[in-house]
Amino acid sequence: MSSPEPERGTACRLRPRYAGANIRTWIGFKNFMYLAEEATLAWFRERDLGPRSLYHRYGLGLEIVDSSVQLPAVLEVDDEVEARVEPRGPGRFGVRLRLRRDGQPVTVLRGTVTVALVTEGGAPAGDPPPALAPLVVPGVAAVAPADPPPPVAEAYRFGWRARYFHCHYSDRVQHGSHVAALEEVVDRFLADRGLSVPRLLAERSWIPVVSRARVRLLADAHMDDEIETTFTVTEIVKDRAFDGRMDAFATGPGRDRPRHVATARILHGYAVSAGPDAGTLAELDAETVKALTGGAS
Repeated sequence: MSSPEPERGTACRLRPRYAGANIRTWIGFKNFMYLAEEATLAWFRERDLGPRSLYHRYGLGLEIVDSSVQLPAVLEVDDEVEARVEPRGPGRFGVRLRLRRDGQPVTVLRGTVTVALVTEGGAPAGDPPPALAPLVVPGVAAVAPADPPPPVAEAYRFGWRARYFHCHYSDRVQHGSHVAALEEVVDRFLADRGLSVPRLLAERSWIPVVSRARVRLLADAHMDDEIETTFTVTEIVKDRAFDGRMDAFATGPGRDRPRHVATARILHGYAVSAGPDAGTLAELDAETVKALTGGAS
């Protein structure tokens, strides 16, 4: 096996999945975050330390535990990006996605991804390379913030069950499932407030735009747990976007007390897709702000 070479970066070329082109031919924020995950996995795979090797050689499950991204430019379904990943400390990586558009270099993602290697019961337990030792933990909670922000009592709530396809290693709900839950809870929240995506597309030609997002795992959620995901708008930003917060709580057999398993933030606005203002950010009028905030100023 090759040396882990922990200080060296890596580069690879990636394309977004077709499933992420939901509004015209633009790729949604969820699939940006999936590309950042794939780029980080490439760093490990280049060193012969991909998820399969880590699991079967050392009994370790590679988990993304924190992903924070800024999205300064759009990504189209046929774009190919150059992904660069640079280590920034044990388990922490800087990720940048760039492409060429009209002959010019364009950065479409800047972000940070944090990885943990979780010990898996029932799997082989060989000694991993010394460079990986700081990443090894008994569970996600071991790398979570000591004092996560408190839940919001009046938040919008959406429930789902953790099925096997939400999980890794036959047990743990993966980071990407909480990314998908963030996308879904925002969509459900907007529809509940009379601001559904199809309505705003039809009536105002407003297209959803996400300029930054972060999803953090706080504790392990398990297969067949009941997950309650909450969402609330925390701030209206310059009448052009709203900052929102998601939290996820899990209960399951023998775990009746809800556990705070994930938290997320998202900055969401709208672009105008037709008419004289096409290509600009939409201004959130008083009626829209009232719907988003439940009548709060």
